[in-house]
Amino acid sequence: MRNYRITVKYDGARYKGWQRLGKDADGDSITSKLESVFSQLCNEDIQVIGSGRTDAGVHAKAQVANFHSERLLSEGDILEYAARYLPDDIAVTTAEKVDDRFHARFQAVEKTYLYRIDTGLYPDPFQRKYAWHIADTLDYSAMRQAASLL
Repeated sequence: MRNYRITVKYDGARYKGWQRLGKDADGDSITSKLESVFSQLCNEDIQVIGSGRTDAGVHAKAQVANFHSERLLSEGDILEYAARYLPDDIAVTTAEKVDDRFHARFQAVEKTYLYRIDTGLYPDPFQRKYAWHIADTLDYSAMRQAASLL
């Protein structure tokens, strides 16, 4: 059995989150899309293990995951197949064969969360899906102080 590490980026607007819930019959999770594509590529049932979970509507720029397969795959095999068959709001950006003991969730060392706030007088139509619009003046000092407590 071979172990593959992948990095995934996605716009989660139309998904119910990272994790497949129950049978996920409608396939509305990031995991279900990845597992479907990699199961086709490997001609076997594939389980994708993520470094963490995201909620419905949340996006990721570099989510690490891994999966096991009997099939010997190159980085190019994985990247090209994923680019061809995943929906256009999900992309696999890196892929590599790794040690059998690698586990994306247990070996995650850092997670970064980014919250975007649009402070323009009027909402920016190009940021409407990715930023929270607040036209009021923000108290940056109070925000920094609150963030230091996290």
